[in-house]
Amino acid sequence: MKMNPYLTFNGTCKEAFSVYAEVLRGQIAMMMTYADAPAEMPVTPASRDKVMHARLMIGDQVLMGSDAPEGRYQPPQGVSVSINVDTPAEAERIYAALAEKGTVCMALQETFWAERFAMFSDRFGTAWMINCEKPMGNG
Repeated sequence: MKMNPYLTFNGTCKEAFSVYAEVLRGQIAMMMTYADAPAEMPVTPASRDKVMHARLMIGDQVLMGSDAPEGRYQPPQGVSVSINVDTPAEAERIYAALAEKGTVCMALQETFWAERFAMFSDRFGTAWMINCEKPMGNG
């Protein structure tokens, strides 16, 4: 079994996934707009160019998303996408890129469990946590 985060946007999915692909060094494997839907599916002119489904591959991990149907977007609450990295430098690189123009809840810093940890929402409204754990002792 695999669990994959599915993000919903208010018209910014294409831009967000382009940023995520660059920052997370992934590849957009699929991006379909509402205009690509079968003819029998009703699509409003305002939603034709919005993203109906996107899939971003980051190594063997998958991040998916879409723009919410017209009038149905609700900002996410109570959930974050957690990124675990191997080095403080990688945590700092990702944090600098994703937190820019976002809202920081906890700035990237050392904690008792992590060499680097941060919590923030990016400029698209996605909540993130970045974690670079300290090596576990054998004592």
